[in-house]
Amino acid sequence: MKHHKFLAKAFRNVALALSVTTLIFATSRAENSNSPTNGATGDQKLVIKSAVSISKTVSAKPSPSPRVTISKSSKKDLSSKSSTLATKGSGNADDPGDDYGTIKTISDPIQPVNRGTFWLNHQIYHYVFHPLNKVYKTVLPTPVRTGVSNVFDNVNYPVRFVNDLLQWQPKRAGLETEKFLVNTTAGVGGIFKVSQKIPSLANVPKTDTTATFAKWRIPEGPYIVWPILGPKSARDTVGFVGDVALNPVTWLTLGAGAGLSGGAAVAVEAPSTTSTTSDKIDNYETVTDHAIDRYEAVRSAYSQNRKKVESN
Repeated sequence: MKHHKFLAKAFRNVALALSVTTLIFATSRAENSNSPTNGATGDQKLVIKSAVSISKTVSAKPSPSPRVTISKSSKKDLSSKSSTLATKGSGNADDPGDDYGTIKTISDPIQPVNRGTFWLNHQIYHYVFHPLNKVYKTVLPTPVRTGVSNVFDNVNYPVRFVNDLLQWQPKRAGLETEKFLVNTTAGVGGIFKVSQKIPSLANVPKTDTTATFAKWRIPEGPYIVWPILGPKSARDTVGFVGDVALNPVTWLTLGAGAGLSGGAAVAVEAPSTTSTTSDKIDNYETVTDHAIDRYEAVRSAYSQNRKKVESN
């Protein structure tokens, strides 16, 4: 405000000096005149009138700027809106668009070694699993592949049932048993997921041994990328052994079938999908196709998927 007053005063003084000079010049040319415009030419009269007009304009005091008053209710409204915007800007823990913001980064103290193993697994995926997966999809139509996937998911029932009991979820264990019986009988050995048409059985949360360890508050431990088996935490590594032991495929094949299925875990295990080799390879492609750093992308996806399973 002081700056504006100073500029107005300076401009007013300059205009006054200009008008006085113009008047002196005009009166010196006018003879026997009481008015500064008497005897002056048309151009001189215009200059004199302009100078006087400017002098009067700048001499006038500027009108004060209007004051804006804010009522207490308006202040409260502005304050609430500001806090709302601040909350939105800071990010929401439940925001579905925030992929990694709510996921705690897993400890990775042996990252150089993990990156070397990850590179090896990627070569195995690229030259072995990926071509086999293409042949598998070419030979078997989608309905057949879905049926195979459903059978593997149904056979994995003991893993979910035992861990539901270990987590003290008897109701969920009962639902798992109902789902297994329905799919095994009406679904012809689990080929068809008839349970999906029953509301109470359609969305039973999946679980595993690692999720049980998490419920028991056993520390996660460091991130490890195993050859062939892929990414796991120390806790998940022990949990994986438990899952293999509980899987009926292990009992029937003396571990060979479970080892083959686990070997495809070079892809990222997603809890929302079945745990077949083809599914894991598809997941791996989805995560890494456009990633700048494949290693970071897989590690982040692994952490998110584990958090989803453990939060059930």
